[in-house]
Amino acid sequence: MSKIVIFDMDGTLINSALDITISINHVRSHCYSLSPLHEQFVIDSINAHDRNLARLFYETERYEENARALFEEHYHDQCIQNVYTYNEIIETLSHLSLHGCVMSVATNAPSIFAIRMLNHLGIAKYFSCILGADNVEHPKPHPQMIEDILAHHNYQENSDHAWMVGDNSKDMQAARSANIGTIFAAWGFSNKGEGDFIAHSPSEINTIILEE
Repeated sequence: MSKIVIFDMDGTLINSALDITISINHVRSHCYSLSPLHEQFVIDSINAHDRNLARLFYETERYEENARALFEEHYHDQCIQNVYTYNEIIETLSHLSLHGCVMSVATNAPSIFAIRMLNHLGIAKYFSCILGADNVEHPKPHPQMIEDILAHHNYQENSDHAWMVGDNSKDMQAARSANIGTIFAAWGFSNKGEGDFIAHSPSEINTIILEE
């Protein structure tokens, strides 16, 4: 029997809020001559289930290619400047690994940034698979990313156990659609959400998963 734990990244494993905001504000200034946004507004917007981020961040109806390219160019260096793992994350990943859990990351961020940040923070080694939005046709809340990871781990629904740990409704919806357990990470970008379990700190994941 395998125990498979799939983590969201931003707002679950790592706090990347400041660097995301800095890069968005760089694009706002250089492409649109707009004033800077507050970090909390950026995070609340990202975490909203239904939203048009191009409109919220740049006052356009869709992402313009020059703005997208400038963000990616700027964020490549910016993404490792202020990012950090949440308290207890490293200890939790180590504990789960020692107890035989297999772990992966499913993030709607581009995989190049995900891998860069997780390597920078020294935790990429815990994950056998890191999937970003560019690796699938349909990102979360569609279940494709979860299903691809389960297939990678040769998941057997009748004998294995699998969970998605995430901080927003898209994570929970993707996991439910893939018919796996859900753990809402209430320590991250949002402290309110629904899941099969609510974890208020990463260490609570150990109890939920290892006692299952």
